[in-house]
Amino acid sequence: MQKIQIRRAENRDLAAIIELLADDPLGKTREVASRKLHARYREAMAAIELDPNQFLAVVEEKGRVVGCLQLTFIPGLSRLGAWRGQIESVRIASSHRGRGLGRHIFEWAIEMCRERGCALVQLTSDKSRPGALRFYETLGFSASHEGLKLTLQEGGH
Repeated sequence: MQKIQIRRAENRDLAAIIELLADDPLGKTREVASRKLHARYREAMAAIELDPNQFLAVVEEKGRVVGCLQLTFIPGLSRLGAWRGQIESVRIASSHRGRGLGRHIFEWAIEMCRERGCALVQLTSDKSRPGALRFYETLGFSASHEGLKLTLQEGGH
């Protein structure tokens, strides 16, 4: 594996992140990767940057963004007031898959959750991604709960 860096995403990374999110069968149906970024992406990035419980990370290799992950720290009352780490929007560039970058960024995210005092780390994955589900199990995640979603509007706030 080449030398990589995991760092907080910046505005200059936004187009590369959207390209990564669109670079899979599900992402192609949900994202709009174009030369001119949709205003909603810029609005979302601004909100993420303002929220201290959000960490949008990029994996960079030789100055190129080749992966991303969003980590959300969630306070709660259950489990004696435990904090949770929520991992979402994990993508590795198709040109870099199979090299261990996914495992590396997950290990990094889990360590970030430990440092923030989280009692657990959780994630969701689309049921149409059985390979991803198997991968998460190799990292120690277990399918202990059923998740449900209700779409209110596509791309809404």
